[in-house]
Amino acid sequence: MNTLPAAEPAPWLNKVSEVALTFWIIKILSTTVGETGADFLAVDAGWGQGATRALMGALLATALFAQLRTRRCVPWLYWLTVVLVSVVGTQITDWLTDGLDVSLYVSTAAFAAGLAAIFIVWRRMERTLSISDVSTPRREDFYWAAVLCTFALGTAAGDLATEALGLGFTLGALGFGALLAACCVAWRIGGNAVLTFWLAYILTRPFGAALGDWLTQAKAYGGIGIGAMWTSGLFLSVIAVLVAAAQMGWPGRKAAAVAK
Repeated sequence: MNTLPAAEPAPWLNKVSEVALTFWIIKILSTTVGETGADFLAVDAGWGQGATRALMGALLATALFAQLRTRRCVPWLYWLTVVLVSVVGTQITDWLTDGLDVSLYVSTAAFAAGLAAIFIVWRRMERTLSISDVSTPRREDFYWAAVLCTFALGTAAGDLATEALGLGFTLGALGFGALLAACCVAWRIGGNAVLTFWLAYILTRPFGAALGDWLTQAKAYGGIGIGAMWTSGLFLSVIAVLVAAAQMGWPGRKAAAVAK
């Protein structure tokens, strides 16, 4: 009896959201939500650090499992995972600093070394660090490992600058914002696209964290006192609108260049 050949599984498409202006806007907003959302649940909502870590860890594991099982980029799922990684990355650093009394100098150096190790192994095994071709399970594993490490590193570096070094939230946000602008300029004038992308990706975390602290903290502590609940709600609403637009395929403008 003639039998039909088994259908081959569909090839993976690139699993990373298109790198355009909206990508960076959502990324910065998600980093701020990671800072303010964790604070709101643990402090304002009264859940405590332990319960918040357990819940966010479980949600991240669920979202990441779903993300890894897809064969193409689904904007709402991709950005949900990023937001949860942001929250968990913040909690990891806060747990080390507040729970285990690990110095911010030590945690910043450790996360930087860990991220460098991920990049080295990724580059040697895949011959690229490009996020324009995250189209195999192994590449996506490397990608999400790097993303989690960038959030933890950015949190530690941001806290180190704004708290341990005494820059404060305003100067911290301005300083990290200036470094982000420098990355953009470097890319525009011909700098290495992969290097400038990952530097900017790392810097969005301390910039978003400093911005979040400036918005939420009381004026006595250098902020403007909006509060974690209102800041998280506002930024999550903007993220939802932008992600919904991306899900529907608007604006659909390709980036001028994608890291290769």
